[in-house]
Amino acid sequence: MEQRTHETEDGTTVIVLTPTGRLDITTAWQFRLKLQECISKLSRHVVVNLGQVNFIDSSGLTSLVAGMRDAEKVKGSFRICNVHPEAKLVFEVTMMDSVFEIFDTENDALEGVPRVAG
Repeated sequence: MEQRTHETEDGTTVIVLTPTGRLDITTAWQFRLKLQECISKLSRHVVVNLGQVNFIDSSGLTSLVAGMRDAEKVKGSFRICNVHPEAKLVFEVTMMDSVFEIFDTENDALEGVPRVAG
C-alpha cells in the first residue's frame, strides 16, 4: 500500500492512501489499522485512492466506513477517489456511493479538502 503526504495551498496536510489488489476479509483489518494510524498521528484529512483495488467485499467497506467515522470524530475529511469499475459496482449495489464522498480523480478529491481552522 502506497502512502503519500499532500500539502494543500493553504497548508493543510492530507494523507493519500493507495491500497492495491483486494480489500477483503484478509486485508481489511490491516487497512483499517493503517487508516486509524494516519488519522490519529498524521492528519485528520484522508483521501483513499481505490484505482488499484479490483475487488472489495463487506469487510473492505466496513474498514472504509470506520475510517470515515474516525475522520469525522476529529472534524476531518474522508474522501474516496478513482474507484476501479469492478469495485464501483459494490458501492452502487450497497448504496455506499451515497454515504462516501467519491471523486473521479485524486486531484478532484484533493481540491475540496476543508481549510485548516483558524
